[in-house]
Amino acid sequence: MRIVFMGTPDFAVPSLRALAGSGHQVVGVFTQPDRPKGRGGKVQMSPVKEVALEYGIPVFQPQRIRVDGLEDLKALAPDLCVTAAFGQILSQEVLDVPRLGTVNVHASLLPRHRGAGPIQWAMLSGDPVTGVTTMLTDAGIDTGDMLLKTEVTIGEEETAGELTDRLAAAGAQLLLETLSRIEAGDCPRQKQEESLATYDPKVTKELGQLNFTETTRQCLLRVRAMSPWPCAYAPVQNGVLKVWRARTAEGKGTPGQVLRAGKTGLVVATGDGAMELCEIQAPNAKRMEAKAYLLGHPITEGILLSEVTL
Repeated sequence: MRIVFMGTPDFAVPSLRALAGSGHQVVGVFTQPDRPKGRGGKVQMSPVKEVALEYGIPVFQPQRIRVDGLEDLKALAPDLCVTAAFGQILSQEVLDVPRLGTVNVHASLLPRHRGAGPIQWAMLSGDPVTGVTTMLTDAGIDTGDMLLKTEVTIGEEETAGELTDRLAAAGAQLLLETLSRIEAGDCPRQKQEESLATYDPKVTKELGQLNFTETTRQCLLRVRAMSPWPCAYAPVQNGVLKVWRARTAEGKGTPGQVLRAGKTGLVVATGDGAMELCEIQAPNAKRMEAKAYLLGHPITEGILLSEVTL
């Protein structure tokens, strides 16, 4: 089949590589425009663009595909479009171009966790299992008919970044199976049950803020779900303290109170107990083990973490 691939971040890369190594003809790749990233603001291409150029596949980067990419898409005459975390909503005009429709690789077990950030939201929600769904895209947001699914168990200490890598690999394999069954004419198609649907908002930096009045479990879920981006954090007097790793600890106190700060680690009270902040990053500093940081930067025990200057 003549396939046009649409994707942008690392999650989409395994699917593109799988397509490029299959018997299908990837005639074009649509991805988001190059954008400034990092502290230096250096303009960088998307991970998908890098891989497309590696394979010599033509790359298109419209700001809005409906406005400045539609004619390019039509000229490619695709049998099928495949999307994976593209980052743009496809209008009906775009969806009408491929002869066989558009297959989306979505990182959740639909209809649960529609929308952006399904991996982070599955983890933040405490789901024990998530997965990948291939679906036929319609004009809604992740509302199209489901094709195939694969389940993935979420590890007890796994971060969203680690889970993303596993789901991306699982999604690539599921995509190839989906395309094979579409070609064979025996791919199942099932409508989503709206009563079971959940829709999650976009993941923002603000979502990373720890609320120590929550339970220890919920705080730990936030640390894992927000790693590597935007990273969980707690406000301090001179900025924010990023928390890269944490675990359950013994103790009780006012939520947010520093219970211990020394050789035994940095322990903060939560709504129902305490948590140890194992790996942290103070303002204008590198990330490091909390115990190592405390050797040169003592913190007074008994005060609220928000009252600390680091």
